[in-house]
Amino acid sequence: MQIKLAKKAGFCYGVKRAIDLALSKVKEEKGNIYTLGPLIHNPQVVQDLAKQGVQEITALDQIEEGTVIIRSHGVGPETLKIAQKKGLEVLDATCPFVARAQKQAQEMADQGLPVYILGDPGHPEVQGILGWTEGKGIVIESPDEISRIEHPKVGIVAQTTQPLKNYQALLESLQQKGVEIDARNTICHATGERQRAAMELAREVDVMVVVGGKNSANTKKLARLCQETGTPTYHVESAEELREEWFRGHELFGLTAGASTPDAIIEEVKKRMKELDQMTTEEEGMSEAMEVKSPQAGELVKGVVVQVGMDEVLVDIGAKSEGVIPRKEMSFYGVDNLQELVKVGDEIECLVIKAEDNEGKIILSKERAAAEKAWDGLEEAMEKGTIIKGVIREVVKGGMLVDVGVRAFLPASLVERGYVEDLSNYLNQEVEIRVIEMNKPRKKVVVSRKAVLEEQYARKREELLATLQEGQVVKGIVRRLTNFGAFVDLGGLDGLLHISEMSWHRINHPQEVVKVGDELEVMVLKVDSENEKISLGLKQVLPNPWDNIEEKYPVGGVFNAKVVRLAPFGAFVQLEPGIEGLVHISHLADHHVEKPSDVVKEEEEVQVKVLSIDPTEKRIRLSIREVNSEGRPAREARPQKQRETSEQPIIQEAPEDKITLGDVFGDMFKDK
Repeated sequence: MQIKLAKKAGFCYGVKRAIDLALSKVKEEKGNIYTLGPLIHNPQVVQDLAKQGVQEITALDQIEEGTVIIRSHGVGPETLKIAQKKGLEVLDATCPFVARAQKQAQEMADQGLPVYILGDPGHPEVQGILGWTEGKGIVIESPDEISRIEHPKVGIVAQTTQPLKNYQALLESLQQKGVEIDARNTICHATGERQRAAMELAREVDVMVVVGGKNSANTKKLARLCQETGTPTYHVESAEELREEWFRGHELFGLTAGASTPDAIIEEVKKRMKELDQMTTEEEGMSEAMEVKSPQAGELVKGVVVQVGMDEVLVDIGAKSEGVIPRKEMSFYGVDNLQELVKVGDEIECLVIKAEDNEGKIILSKERAAAEKAWDGLEEAMEKGTIIKGVIREVVKGGMLVDVGVRAFLPASLVERGYVEDLSNYLNQEVEIRVIEMNKPRKKVVVSRKAVLEEQYARKREELLATLQEGQVVKGIVRRLTNFGAFVDLGGLDGLLHISEMSWHRINHPQEVVKVGDELEVMVLKVDSENEKISLGLKQVLPNPWDNIEEKYPVGGVFNAKVVRLAPFGAFVQLEPGIEGLVHISHLADHHVEKPSDVVKEEEEVQVKVLSIDPTEKRIRLSIREVNSEGRPAREARPQKQRETSEQPIIQEAPEDKITLGDVFGDMFKDK
């Protein structure tokens, strides 16, 4: 017996988050704790929580005090208002994807649009979303329920566990009616992945077992989708419900679970399946009568490899003689050594080409058997948009050949989201792809890896926007530099690190601080989910040089500095990167100065005395004159150029105490 577990099974993010929040509250041991309805659709988990003091209620009027946990399905705004009036502590465990659907439904209702909610009318998640539409929501289970639409524009959201094909069918139905649509795809990508993984597994196995609560909508959908593949499917809540007769006569079994099913229950079911198989095996006995049969041309047969030669493979298919697979019938792509494909003892499936040739041999084809088996699956994968796997076997003009049971072509432009220079790096790699074009009579299959990557990228972008919060410190990689900043990849979405947020001191170009490929820790300054824009800051995670300015540069102290720029009213000097102060023209020398360039020049090293500090406004007044007056040689004025005419404008000296960085550089420095 072989049991295969679906790639996506068990707790989803929203359910796990709700359980974790409830258990954290239990540890605090503060007052009574209640859940409004079962926290998740799994009776075993609900019973376990009850033993720990988390009680289930069906309405808020059943309690007067304590903490109420809003489950992952969410609730409408009226429920939250009632809880607030009663003085209850609310612990909101609404799934982020459900909360997003509620918010978008509310936004469309605020715009005066009728909002179509695709989902189960009786499901608490749908009822919660409906509550946020302020009476403008219309719940439908299928496009067939829509008759006439009187409004010129409508909005669409969906229950997060809806199959994508249902949402697309509703969209197409509304488009055919000629109305303008504000469509918000609120389906949780994790639900879609779980359903796709379950269906893919159901097509591979003899029997499918789906574990989860009998009242769980997403688990019932999983069971229905698996049943639709034609594979016998059984929905159970626990291992005790398994029956021995389900597994008799079968070898390969599939196992998946709904979003509310803990790992412990999945393991119990798996263990019980193995026990039942052992019982069945003992009943059937350890041996079976062997029947010699004559294969027919075109028949698919299974056999065991008994010999691998240079140009052919011998296979025992239970006939009077072994079958022979010539080298050219092993695979569509060239193989130098047949042992790279099969070895003695392997069980393989073959197609009978000739039941008996001139020498009495049975001629078989492994490649044609794989192709015969693959075509139906490829056609279904193309219709449903299912992701399949294939192995890159050969680089050809314009792309690569992929082994998906048949020869499939992967164009170079559809390998990655961007340009790929060397396709040979992908040879012999297993890749996930989508079938985008096929023609069985012409044996033509075209696939795309880029479509899968774009979908994964979109999912990561959604997750990122749902979880990022302002003030959060995250890691990212610098992907691109511009004159105004750097774009940092946060793992699915690029954020802008503006040049003004890179350093506490002024820089001229981002490359002075970062370069492409750098991994950085940055702070999230702003998240615009609607436009998918993220603003980042680097200096916020670095020490602020102004934090202890009065300790480093006390008033009256003399320090080395560098002249960074000149103005008509004085010189700006840098004490250290990020710390600049003004030496007013009246403090440049112990004699009258016509203009600052007569005394100092940019990049010149000078000594300055601190006159005053204002940490709040980030201002420091400095003096060169007072350093010179303390026994140091006075600085000689530079020779002045003779004025060309007596009418040359005279620059007025601005009062020292009224100069600000904003006066010099404009609004960009007024808040600094």
